[in-house]
Amino acid sequence: MARSGSQSVERALAVLQCIAEADGDIGVSEIGGRCGLSVSTAHRLVQALRAPGLVSQDQRSERYRLGPGAVALGRRAELRLGVSRLEPHLRDRLAACTGESITLGTRLGNEMLVVSHIPSSHPLRVGHPPGMRVPLHASAIGKVLLAFTPDRSAEIAALGPLIAYTDATITDHAALLKEVTTTWQRGWAMNDGERDVGVRSIAAPLRNPDGTAWAGVAVQGPSARLPDDRLDELVDVLLQVAQQMASEIV
Repeated sequence: MARSGSQSVERALAVLQCIAEADGDIGVSEIGGRCGLSVSTAHRLVQALRAPGLVSQDQRSERYRLGPGAVALGRRAELRLGVSRLEPHLRDRLAACTGESITLGTRLGNEMLVVSHIPSSHPLRVGHPPGMRVPLHASAIGKVLLAFTPDRSAEIAALGPLIAYTDATITDHAALLKEVTTTWQRGWAMNDGERDVGVRSIAAPLRNPDGTAWAGVAVQGPSARLPDDRLDELVDVLLQVAQQMASEIV
């Protein structure tokens, strides 16, 4: 019985995530197809999510979208994470100083979840909207989240197969452990075209008093605007701001 209850929760969460990630409103048949559920099961779970307002339905199209209840949960999560207190640092210090896109992210399973993003003012820029998820091994923020954990080796082994997104993606667990160990030693991480060709990012951890990272902050942009001879300057600014951000929340 416990397994049945657990399975229902997992399915409901999968349906909610599917609706959240849909490009516009989505029908119940498509929800079922994406989640590997029958239409009747998908419909039952959607109706359960409608009750607390997590999902709402357009009465004309009969398609679904996130509801006001999801907004309320998101706002509460933002308050708990202190996002509103951190955004002035992201906007007024990092984005204004570097001219590049700035992302704040935290861990969600084996992925980095974007919780806040300040886009660059340049026409050519990197975009990571809140809610976007990126595998830890292909993200600068993901690397700092892995680096500042009690057991880096175990965390990396638990990731399972490492998917290649570009020729530069690290797909070997031993190589990723070496990279993450270097990240821990120097205090910051780099993603050099490992998720998107031609995109470079550097990230620093926001650490708890015990030294573990509960979030990370990154500066991202086209590789041409983040050359090697600019990294020292950017890293200095990033580490200073990250340390102050962490001290205000912890």
